[in-house]
Amino acid sequence: MATTHPSPVPATLAAHLPTGLLIGGHWRRATGGGTFAVHDPATGAELFDVADATPADGLAALAAADEALPAWRAVAPRDRAELLRAVFEQVVARIDDFAALITAEGGKPLAESRAEVTYGAEYVRWYSEQAVRINGLVRTAPAGTNRQLVLQRGVGPALLITPWNFPLAMATRKIAPALAAGCTVVVKPAGLTPLTTALFAEVVRSELAARGLPAGVINVVPTSSSGALTEPLLADPRLRKLSFTGSTEVGRVLLRGAAQGVLRTSMELGGNAPFLVFDDADIPAAVQGAVAAKMRNAGQTCVAANRFLVHESVADEFAQGLAAAFGDLVVGPGSAPGTTVGPLIESRAVDRVAEVVAEAVDGGARVAIGGDRPAGRGSFYNPTVLTGVDPAARAVREEIFGPVAPIVTFGTEDEALDLANSTEFGLVAYAYTRDVGRVFRVAERIESGMLGVNRGMISDASAPFGGVKSSGLGREGGEAGIEEYLESIYVAL
Repeated sequence: MATTHPSPVPATLAAHLPTGLLIGGHWRRATGGGTFAVHDPATGAELFDVADATPADGLAALAAADEALPAWRAVAPRDRAELLRAVFEQVVARIDDFAALITAEGGKPLAESRAEVTYGAEYVRWYSEQAVRINGLVRTAPAGTNRQLVLQRGVGPALLITPWNFPLAMATRKIAPALAAGCTVVVKPAGLTPLTTALFAEVVRSELAARGLPAGVINVVPTSSSGALTEPLLADPRLRKLSFTGSTEVGRVLLRGAAQGVLRTSMELGGNAPFLVFDDADIPAAVQGAVAAKMRNAGQTCVAANRFLVHESVADEFAQGLAAAFGDLVVGPGSAPGTTVGPLIESRAVDRVAEVVAEAVDGGARVAIGGDRPAGRGSFYNPTVLTGVDPAARAVREEIFGPVAPIVTFGTEDEALDLANSTEFGLVAYAYTRDVGRVFRVAERIESGMLGVNRGMISDASAPFGGVKSSGLGREGGEAGIEEYLESIYVAL
């Protein structure tokens, strides 16, 4: 399938980029030949036509994963580890190709795309090292009458559903531990950004083929009809695991579907991250951390700071500093030199952000900077700081997923924590303070799965990533990430 518009993707990469379905080790067309278009959010231009998987294609992918499972489970842990290590090295060697694709289909600045490649590759390296550290248990029963043996093995075929905002890192964060554990996978990438995931899958497929390993270990089925594809997969008894990253609304639908087969589930869902700035904080450092926590991928991350809760005594200083920092950011196409803020993923996202800002202003908020769209083509919105925001405003209650920082003031530590916890979500929180005692009080009371203290970035392949409440179930990354793909078998000897 060829490009239908002049493409920002390098010609040598475009000529060999897979745009079909990967099923049983082969790239193929969708049943019926259907395709859908992938667009550049910076210009709206069409990049590629991608095969549009049907429900029948999804079931064919699951059949391939199920067929490959016994042979893949039997592969020595060291061989699985060496496969993943080779994939890691290939990804790092092709950082320019992956970064170009991430920027072309997702819009983020090239520097951020390169950072995503480095970050995403770390999951592959980490789980290459964990593949040989899957431990069971042997011990004497407390009664002393027998031995207890606990074995661990991969749960079986896994459906991995990834979001559009990190098309490499969210894929590697799921695929790498699944393969390390001995599972086979069916990957459904986001329809807005399927190209990067396809390139990664081709790297894995090539390494599997070079080693004579089962062809159906990894299967990829992009689609424009996610619900139609996933529903029969969730109902199929061959599927044993579901991992999803996306909105809480969609997560609830998938959990209902997963209940049919009592599937193991990992759900990384929506967030509404509070960014707390206490009266003793280093304000310049807090501003710097706020830019990092808010503006990566133009605010389109699940861990983006969403609500800036600032002590009333330092609120003006912080707001002025943040507005000045936002004013230094450069909005433009991700591939343009000097760009620090790329487009939002599509025009509908811009419309929603503009609506949220307008409602906040109507409710009494003041625009310190931004609050509008730049002229010209593309899905852009200017970095925006709002002050005097009503805690009941949508900008505070809902995940913005855009470059908007609403500031709400508080007077006491208790008030700050009450505000921070006044949401159904609990993925991540950030806190700036010099008081060590306060750090522990916040850590013990905050209702979130992760906490960044005096730093605006928390993600690390070696650490458990995940939330509480409506932000999800299970963890990805670290030692916990591979446990999500393992089941225990207890043997009484």
